[in-house]
Formats: sequence, structure tokens, C-alpha cells
Amino acid sequence: MDDSERLPRRAVLARLAISESGFVFDPTTGHSFIVNETGLVVLRRLQAGSPMRDLIVTLQDDYDAAPAELERDVLEFVGSLRKLVDAQ
Repeated sequence: MDDSERLPRRAVLARLAISESGFVFDPTTGHSFIVNETGLVVLRRLQAGSPMRDLIVTLQDDYDAAPAELERDVLEFVGSLRKLVDAQ
């Protein structure tokens, strides 16, 4: 499965307004939610167009976790994110 099948569409990610505190607002749907520090890193990297493998490497540099564990956690986060913002 490639990144395009796992990640929210780029246009969806681009429209999200994200504050430094982790408040995320989708102006198209009106939905808002809060992410923690790690979620903020993941969202910013996704908005920048980082491929999944680069995102995992970035997280490995910051957190003491195995790549498989990080990938699982990121995929879980992305799945939740898609439900919130990619449901149009």
C-alpha cells in the first residue's frame, strides 16, 4: 500500500489550520480537534508532503521507539485523521 492510500489527500491536509498549541480547524467542514505534540509533528510533516518513511525516521530521531511501533502508531493516527477530515 502506498502513501496515497494511507494518508489524507494533500488538498485536505493543505486546508487545515493548525495552531502551535495543537488546535486543528478544518474550514471546509467546520470540524476542529486537538492533537498532542507528536500529532502536531506528524501533521506538520504531512502538510509538508513528507513520505511515510521520512516521517518515521523523523520520529525515530525524537523518540526511543522501534520503527515498526512508530509506523503502527502513525497509521493509527492517520486513520483517525482521515475519519475527521477526509469524509467529504
